[in-house]
Amino acid sequence: MSSKAPPRTSSSSNKQNPLQTLLEAYSQDTPLKLKMIDAFLVFLILSGVMQFAYAILVTSFPFNSFIAGFASTVGQFVLAASLRIQANPENGKTFTKISPERAFGDFLFSSVILHFFVVNFLG
Repeated sequence: MSSKAPPRTSSSSNKQNPLQTLLEAYSQDTPLKLKMIDAFLVFLILSGVMQFAYAILVTSFPFNSFIAGFASTVGQFVLAASLRIQANPENGKTFTKISPERAFGDFLFSSVILHFFVVNFLG
């Protein structure tokens, strides 16, 4: 009963890393304008995290300033995510009456309105 089991061969050496596959597909299949929006979304996430960390670790003394800045970041993220969804060519069947140019115009108009309220909230 001292038979040895056959050595196991790793089938993962034949397969690619799923994250690498995702990144390759993203870089090949995603249009440049969507990559630019994604970069802006990442910037907004990092900005919101830094604002929140600063408020927790250091101070949030002018609390209305923290709320205005954080609300501006979250609101701009929502508007940019909406722009990305509407500007994606694969969603053309869903947004048949909205051109990418109109979506960008809506994004700009909404951003101006958002920042008007943010500046108004600051006092």
